[in-house]
Amino acid sequence: MPDDTAKPERKRQARGEKRIEELLDAAAAVFAERGYKAAGTNEIARRAGASPGTLYQFFQNKDAIAEALMARYVARLRAAHGEAFDPAVAELPLPEMLDRTIDPVVAFDRANPGFYALMSDPHLSPELAGAKKPAQKLMFQRLDQILERRAPDLPAEQRTRTAEVAVHLFRGLLPLIMSATEDELPAIVTETKEVLFNYLSPRIDPDATPQRNTRTRGQGD
Repeated sequence: MPDDTAKPERKRQARGEKRIEELLDAAAAVFAERGYKAAGTNEIARRAGASPGTLYQFFQNKDAIAEALMARYVARLRAAHGEAFDPAVAELPLPEMLDRTIDPVVAFDRANPGFYALMSDPHLSPELAGAKKPAQKLMFQRLDQILERRAPDLPAEQRTRTAEVAVHLFRGLLPLIMSATEDELPAIVTETKEVLFNYLSPRIDPDATPQRNTRTRGQGD
């Protein structure tokens, strides 16, 4: 005979999962608007249409919310980076490779300002700072794999250093990307690609020409 008690339990679980997602969505919005330090659990609960008591049924404190949000973002980031850092892009001309890698990453970051707020907030606890490390490493690991395929003769130590510097160059420009208006964004992204092209080309593709980047910049201005 079917277990009729399983159906109410599944419904309760589904409601609980839905409420957790609503709370995380609200937290992402509040973190993006106010920053992690200024955000409060009461404000997150109110934004989710829940009581503080309901929030504490699922999360012990603000750190627990941020940790769960970080884990959700990392899972989504892996999917976005799977597209952006497909090893096959290593076979493309360098300007096209940069288009294929940078555009999806910019789109992800712009669509998830709560993630950026957490990643860049200096007030995170040591535990949360550790929780964001998988996200920090992901882009570096994927780019290192592409460079290994694109420049197989490059010594491993030099290749990994090149990948690390390229990622830090991108992250250094990310505040400009995140604060740009929609009208400003194309020009800033083009400049970002040009910076990375100029850094990467002598190391992995000395014969590359920046003509396509220059032409794209002219179109975006």
